[in-house]
Amino acid sequence: MEQSLETCFEEAVRAAGLLFDRNKVTGSTGNISFRYGGNMYISGSGTCFGWLGRSDFAVVDSSGRQLSDIKPSKEYPLHKIIYDAKPEIHAVIHTHSFYSTLVSCMADEQSRDVFSDITPYLRMKVGTIGMIPRAVPGSAELFDALAQRVHDSGGYLLADHGPLIGGTDIRSAFYGIEEIEETSKIHYYLQAIERRE
Repeated sequence: MEQSLETCFEEAVRAAGLLFDRNKVTGSTGNISFRYGGNMYISGSGTCFGWLGRSDFAVVDSSGRQLSDIKPSKEYPLHKIIYDAKPEIHAVIHTHSFYSTLVSCMADEQSRDVFSDITPYLRMKVGTIGMIPRAVPGSAELFDALAQRVHDSGGYLLADHGPLIGGTDIRSAFYGIEEIEETSKIHYYLQAIERRE
């Protein structure tokens, strides 16, 4: 059964607050969205996950036209690309969480699967994680890079930028973004151990 619009807002606000409280986003970085009734509801430009409320979401229709007074995050096309390519996805979260961003600065930009099977959980919750080549945040080059690789992986690391994860609902996207951060942390320390040996 489809969730109500009110429930979607409540879960998006809660997920954003939890990510902020857990230091997965800082200041006004990151963006969160969900799809409902053919429209995308996305955190507004310059909003903070720690103070996000229902009135801080912009509304964008399926053609990309803004329907609200609130301006959407400049990275809303990243979310739209995923929604357009994957009908089963109904929520997308992008953060600049520390370890995921660190790994995104170190990994091969051509990789379609950044992580080995360190633990089974990332594969179970998200699938493979592909790299999206470096481009300026909010740029057409970044959007084009994602569009070219959107079908290659279950989730993404934007090079030198951070993780981008979709889910069937807000909770699954939240679980995915948390899992990629934990996997990135383990991956980083395993790489550090290997470098010392």
